[in-house]
Amino acid sequence: MRYLGVIVLMVAAALMPPLAAAPSRAVILITLDGARHQEVFGGFDVEVARARLETGQPLEDATAYRRYWAETREERRQKLMPFFWGTLMRHHGSIAGDRSLGSAVSVTNRHWFSYPGYAEILLGRAHDEDINSNEPHRNPYPTVLEFLQTRGGLTASQAAVFASWNVFDAIAEHRAGALTVNAGYEPFESPSPDIARQSRQQSETPTPWDSVRHDAYTFRFAMDHLARYRPRVLYLAFGETDDWAHDGRYDRVLDAYSRFDGYLRELWTWLDSQADYQGRTSLLITTDHGRGRGPADWKDHGSRVAGANETWMAFVSPEMRPRGPWSTHPELHASQAAATLITWFGEDWRTFDAAAAPPVEAVAGQPHPRR
Repeated sequence: MRYLGVIVLMVAAALMPPLAAAPSRAVILITLDGARHQEVFGGFDVEVARARLETGQPLEDATAYRRYWAETREERRQKLMPFFWGTLMRHHGSIAGDRSLGSAVSVTNRHWFSYPGYAEILLGRAHDEDINSNEPHRNPYPTVLEFLQTRGGLTASQAAVFASWNVFDAIAEHRAGALTVNAGYEPFESPSPDIARQSRQQSETPTPWDSVRHDAYTFRFAMDHLARYRPRVLYLAFGETDDWAHDGRYDRVLDAYSRFDGYLRELWTWLDSQADYQGRTSLLITTDHGRGRGPADWKDHGSRVAGANETWMAFVSPEMRPRGPWSTHPELHASQAAATLITWFGEDWRTFDAAAAPPVEAVAGQPHPRR
């Protein structure tokens, strides 16, 4: 009878449908170049805006004032980025870096400009001696994107980077060709006639900067790739928030935030409508460096500019409990982004680099029960 029972169990197991494979996780890293925490948490900065006015021009007559001004910082930030604050951070995620609440995020590199900042995010720690300029030198170290591509057994199309700044061809990968990288004015191939037209059009609608295209093209190409190749690792790097700031165009900086909010709404709505992304996709949104704190230096950054090391970091993940703006916690660092992405992907960050900074959730986050 004992053997008969074993046979019955074996037959029953053979007749049962196979167990569904565990759903694949996806991670999306998004950066806004040089995006000050002052605008992210406070919206329209009246002192910066007033300093940009021509002599005798009333602030109330400025288009940016009419579009983005409100009485409180909470109202101003929601007016600037209504989806980010009204939906994403309210219902789905959390954000650190509001220093008025005792929440601080900083870079650990000592340079406080773009390539070192992005390298810190992608490598899990600063490499100040090796990465100390914005020259398009190939990243000397494998990035977290390459690590996830290898660990996940992903094709180059399934681990992709879309960036407005052309230097990302060098920043994003240590081994050229490991990932799909489209950066700067690089052509983008697509069977979509509309996207193919936009690929041609990006060179016909240049920005004032030779190395940075409009963020709109970066986003449209990324969305096309996302729909066609279903990547599990995706990085979107937007640039206009930094370049308009360097040019002193505060109005256009604010408009860049506003457009980004629209892109984020479209991306989130699409992800939430797709069975292979809904409930299994994590987003980390941050910046590579801060800027000066006031009207005299808000345009600038670098190691000599006070406040340029101050950043912020937002999290939208089924692996973390949403809680809106963080307050009163140990300081977080940009270097923790890599380990956080790896943990969300279901891997051990120590196998990437044991000397890297630990994931955010191990320091101050609150893990969400896994689905």
